[in-house]
Amino acid sequence: MEKRLKPEKYMRIIVSGSLAYDRIMDFPGKFGDHILPEKIHDLNICFTLETFTENFGGTAGNIAYNLALLGEKPLVYAAAGNDFEPYRAWMAKHDIDISAIRVIPGEKTAFCYIITDKSDNQITAFYPGAMKSSDNLAAGPALQNALAIVSPSYPENMNRHVKNYKDNNAGYIYDPGQQITSLAAEDIINGITGSRVLICNDYELSMVTDKTGMKETDILDKTGILVTTMGSKGCTIKTKDTTLEIPPAKPENDSDPTGAGDAFRAGLIKGIASGLTLDIAGKLASIVAVYTVEKYGTQTHSFTMDELRQRYEQNYHQKLLI
Repeated sequence: MEKRLKPEKYMRIIVSGSLAYDRIMDFPGKFGDHILPEKIHDLNICFTLETFTENFGGTAGNIAYNLALLGEKPLVYAAAGNDFEPYRAWMAKHDIDISAIRVIPGEKTAFCYIITDKSDNQITAFYPGAMKSSDNLAAGPALQNALAIVSPSYPENMNRHVKNYKDNNAGYIYDPGQQITSLAAEDIINGITGSRVLICNDYELSMVTDKTGMKETDILDKTGILVTTMGSKGCTIKTKDTTLEIPPAKPENDSDPTGAGDAFRAGLIKGIASGLTLDIAGKLASIVAVYTVEKYGTQTHSFTMDELRQRYEQNYHQKLLI
């Protein structure tokens, strides 16, 4: 029988990452039908879009929002700009701890343009804005009983968070994500080393292994758990002793995959904080992720814990006991 994760008493859950306004757009075709491989060196292309919305987003904001739906009150470490007030009100409304968010008067909050085609391929443009500034990094005894995640933000801030969590004995999940290309190989290795979990999608994991020269066995010498998400194919969860294949939860529709990875991470954090088995924690994360897929935008979905338990039982034919 699979062992349960060690159920620890966490004083708080900390989410470090980005806050952004997401401009999400849908292209009614496939990018590949309009990109000529032999002309990729001279790319000049325009996509006429079908839909456009502006949403609250960023890795920290998305993860924190889903944790709030899961009954947690996460503390967010991030930086925002002088246009943050609507986002601040939204986070406060959902009982997210915004006391550690630093507002940079002369900057705008980061923004992200995301175009998704009919095959769920995405093209993203990102302006970091205030994210380039340091946030209100905290230290001290409170972090010794914290479960944290280092999610993609400005590389220097990610490195600062890793050091802070290590120095203060906070358990942390390392999620380099979109910043793998910007982080130095030694920074990625340092982030993985001593982390409780490394989480990547399958493409990102290939980037990590290529950039660092590490194999998965090497990674598992440095972290306790390796989680690899594969979109509609589910995920794998590996330790030195175990490999689990987690089947995907079934969405009622596939409106928009944007933000599903962040929702998955929130579910995983909730599972770890609740001391669930790795199998159940992975399934919980998959259930949280499909709620995001079913709604256009990253923080437009909602659910109650009773609805979540019912959805879990429908997908995995067992009760979720949290």
